[in-house]
Amino acid sequence: MTSADTLRAELLRASGSLGAPPEIQPQVEHPRDPAFGEWTTNLALILAKPLGQSPRAVAAALVERMDLRAAGVRSADIAGPGFINFHLEPSALTGGLATILQANAAFGSSAAGVGAPVVIEFVSANPTGPLHVGHGRQAALGDAIAALLERTGWQVSREFYYNDAGVQIGNLGTSVHARIAEARGRVAAIPEGGYHGAYVKEIADAYVAAHPEDPDGADADAVRAFAVRALRHEQDGDLQAFGVRFDTYYLESSLYADGSVADTVAALEKAGHTYELDGALWLRTTDFGDDKDRVMRKRDGTYTYFVPDVAYHVTKWRRGFHRAINVQGADHHGTVRRVRAGLQALEVGIPAGYPEYALHQMVTVMRGGAEVKLSKRAGSYVTVRDLIDEVGRDAVRYFFLMRRGESQLAFDVDLARSQSEANPVYYVQMAHARMCGIFRVGGIDPETLAADGAGYDALVEPEEVDLMRRLLDFPALVAGAAEALEPHRVTTYLHEVAEMAHRWYHKHHVLGNAAAVTRARLALARATQIVLRNGLATLGITAPERM
Repeated sequence: MTSADTLRAELLRASGSLGAPPEIQPQVEHPRDPAFGEWTTNLALILAKPLGQSPRAVAAALVERMDLRAAGVRSADIAGPGFINFHLEPSALTGGLATILQANAAFGSSAAGVGAPVVIEFVSANPTGPLHVGHGRQAALGDAIAALLERTGWQVSREFYYNDAGVQIGNLGTSVHARIAEARGRVAAIPEGGYHGAYVKEIADAYVAAHPEDPDGADADAVRAFAVRALRHEQDGDLQAFGVRFDTYYLESSLYADGSVADTVAALEKAGHTYELDGALWLRTTDFGDDKDRVMRKRDGTYTYFVPDVAYHVTKWRRGFHRAINVQGADHHGTVRRVRAGLQALEVGIPAGYPEYALHQMVTVMRGGAEVKLSKRAGSYVTVRDLIDEVGRDAVRYFFLMRRGESQLAFDVDLARSQSEANPVYYVQMAHARMCGIFRVGGIDPETLAADGAGYDALVEPEEVDLMRRLLDFPALVAGAAEALEPHRVTTYLHEVAEMAHRWYHKHHVLGNAAAVTRARLALARATQIVLRNGLATLGITAPERM
């Protein structure tokens, strides 16, 4: 199989022999017109200036220095100002098809991460209410990033960090207490910043039922603890319904209980990056790229929110996670600089880019062309469970992942519910089901197909060649999406593969042809099925065999 990486490596070797600067990396991509070949590169145009030659002269020299046969290339031609187009040996594609069948569920996987540990923190919702659709987008992104990294050889740990103390938790307890008082016929106002959803009354009723000895909710600590447990349990249920699991849960309160916050503050003071001003303790974050210094400890002795964040990330480092990724909403943009500045100020060897961040925009839910703003239960927002109940897990996951995280997302409920080609997840899943249907109709077990590549050269139709070529891109696609932390690349790719598969399915019969053609087309159908299934599985989406 000739991949972009194979050609890139050979171009790099050839360019090095010409004296090209080592920092210039060859770019290899598919040409827009398949008539120009399977791969093309503009490397000669980039090297022309540093080598002091015309692009076409550089292109000719590159082709002369390359071992085309070793790269699986039948011929190379120079086009336009100096583009090099590569035409592959037919065996390079058909051999790649055999590789897909042989690898099966492992196709698309690699060992790029060499088993190194990485912790991915995502969702991390405060236990003050049901998960909203923003949490849902973050859950889908975090889980897909984790799966991509697992496919590329990383040892992934999924972590949920939550605030189980502080003002918001206090407001939750007071809100529940107010609902208890209301049920007892008394007037009690919900505090400013409190919670008004119907779920608060549900918790209040459940508390009274579980604590007959305290019908008035007089034990504020017990009410608060009960509310937090109830909402954590509900959030876990929402995440299970969404197919998201976590390996560890980390409590903010533990950072105070075990002295991590106090130790971190003392270490920052010892490092000489703090100062006192107006009764508060400040950190010189401007020394590390921040736009202004930040307060660490306020006049009343309490810490600002980024201090436990710094302490928390120290624990990640000490737990052996020398790579850490945080998936958070775009409203945490300011946190990035402050947390990194705090970690750098500790001077304990944590690199400047630690942790990495994947930020995402919020979600607007649309139905009938109008925005849906409220949940019947949560009151002020639409919940993840609302969407799952309405359109199903697969549609919610796919829609959350089909745009770049930094892009605004309008979730069209009507489209997600539709069983039509306009619905992208339905369209991709239908392509998989069609490939499965070929084997069902033919009474053939796809697992019994020979994967030796013999006879695959019968695949000569343009739709077949295009589909084979795109299927072979899957490993590089997964590697690139994992490196960039961009799962939307996978949804885009799957839609392209599905489009090619539908086109091929409608234009060319698989069964009922000459034996050699049928055998080769069955292999192509099986390879398409494998790639679609593996891609959907990476996104946490099912690949149905019937629809």
